[in-house]
Amino acid sequence: MPFKHVIGLGVAGNFAGHLEQAGEAADFVAVKTEEAIAPKAIFPFYVPSEEAGFLATYPLCNSTIVPPNDADNLQIEPEVALLCDIHYDKGKVTALTPVKFAAYNDCSIRKPNAKKISEKKNWGQQTKGVSGTMIELDHLAQGGVLDRFRIASFHKRGDRVARYGEDSPVVGYSYFHEKLLNWIIDRMNNQKDVGPAEDISGYLADAGYPHQALISIGATRYTEYGETNFLQSGDTSIVVVYDGEQYSQDQITEMARNQTFAEKGISTLIQGVA
Repeated sequence: MPFKHVIGLGVAGNFAGHLEQAGEAADFVAVKTEEAIAPKAIFPFYVPSEEAGFLATYPLCNSTIVPPNDADNLQIEPEVALLCDIHYDKGKVTALTPVKFAAYNDCSIRKPNAKKISEKKNWGQQTKGVSGTMIELDHLAQGGVLDRFRIASFHKRGDRVARYGEDSPVVGYSYFHEKLLNWIIDRMNNQKDVGPAEDISGYLADAGYPHQALISIGATRYTEYGETNFLQSGDTSIVVVYDGEQYSQDQITEMARNQTFAEKGISTLIQGVA
């Protein structure tokens, strides 16, 4: 459990169109943002503190997804996750330094009556995943390593492998580079417990101001197939973050069909659904 002492956070609404496809846009109607394209909020999916209630349950697994008992609407949410060092001054976050990135599945249930985003994100152990292959990150400024990468995802049922999310460039995020980091820092310090959002500064205090955060920075849009097909027991979820200058979309699709991926320039997360 390499991230047991790391706080887990996610960014909601950082890819145009995803919230609408996931049936979550209505949750954020009352959330005011400075720009129309701005993400809506950050949410916790894991807090290393017994005071955090259900969020204290470690949910990450790189091989298995265990659905909740009453879920018939479980979806892959393909993302990039950043492992960041957190810098504080007198209890306030002053800087985030991204050091690594990886493929991530922010696996989510559609839960219409959920009061908080986090209620859809952590329903127990082995409920979401991050790749065991993390790639070193030079920086998140424009022109960095991550700018070359793309996000792809696939769903395998029986012998059929289908593209689940749109193959998307990482630079296609609404907020990225320093703009994203500055926005996350502001939300970590100032986000209020209002509507679907939560007070992140309180969770940081409860966890004793952890030195690192694993931050998933937003799910891509679904293909038509992904929007209408939900995970079932026996399925396989595949999320791939790959160097788009090194591999083509067709090459990645072929690797997904064979479930055999190259080792360089790729972070892969393959999870079987229990």
